[in-house]
This record gives sequence, C-alpha cells and structure tokens, in this order.
Amino acid sequence: MAIPKEGYFKLEQGRYGPIYPRTPANYGFTVIAKVKPGREDAIREYGKTIEQAVRDSPIVLAPLRLHYLRWVLFDVGSGLHFMYQGIFDTDFDKYLEDAVALFLKTGITTVFVNLEGWPEDWSTNLPAVIKFFRDHQRPSFLEYGEYPYVTADEVKKALRVKGALSTMLDQMQ
Repeated sequence: MAIPKEGYFKLEQGRYGPIYPRTPANYGFTVIAKVKPGREDAIREYGKTIEQAVRDSPIVLAPLRLHYLRWVLFDVGSGLHFMYQGIFDTDFDKYLEDAVALFLKTGITTVFVNLEGWPEDWSTNLPAVIKFFRDHQRPSFLEYGEYPYVTADEVKKALRVKGALSTMLDQMQ
C-alpha cells in the first residue's frame, strides 16, 4: 500500500491528532530522535532491560499488541540518533496510552528519557508524550504485509493450531 506523504489518505482527527491508517502491515510508526550526549550506553543497556523483562514474564509487553519492535542507533553527521519502529494491532494513540500505562505499572523507565525533547514529566503528562511521538513520527510511504491485516493474536493462534496438528499427525504414525 502506497501511503501519502502526510501519513494518511483522508484527514480524520483522533484523540491526539490525525488518525494514521491501518495498512497491510497493521498499525505502526517510526520515531526518530536525537540521543542526548553520552547516553548511547544507557540506551543499549535498556535493550537488555527489556530483554530481561520479557524473559522474566513473556507477556509483559502483551498490552502493546506488538508484531515487531526494532531499535536502531545511527549517526547522520549531526550526532547519534535513535530510531524506534513498531508494528502493532492498535491505533497510534491507543498504543501510546498503553505504553505509558505499561511503564508506570511495571516501574520500568522508558528508553525515551535518553532522547532530546522527551518531556521530563512524561509519567504524568500524557499529552506531552503524545506530542513528542507525533513530532518525531516519520510516516512510511509504502507498507507491505505478507499476511495482510492479520493480528498478532491470529498469527499466534494459527501457530498453536499448526503445532497441535503436527503433534496429532506425529502420533498417528
């Protein structure tokens, strides 16, 4: 699906700004922001924190309804930048609401505290968090999904059915 430069086909206002469309890859966003000086190691360490949280509780990120999450650090000549790409099953605004609620519930500080422009009062100022994400969102202009419009729950269900069928067929041999 080719997506217009604005990130939407028809301007519709959501709770916090334009509603971005569901595409064959579902919902998602790409946020790019400059890293505060000296914070690269903190960001990399935070990746390990998330890995450990998922290892300790495989459903810790479940409220986000994620398909994929990708973090990239890169220097474009003006300093280190962080790119956060996520594909998920809820709309943009709900994802952000759920993410802030998740961080507050788990007590895990968000990686975004290491980025320039992140609101210091993020835990009590959802509108400022939404503004940060909308200001740093870079809409994609093409999205493709090998399994278009399928939710993460449907993918997991299909894998469970496949596993059960494989088990059944193995027992029949």
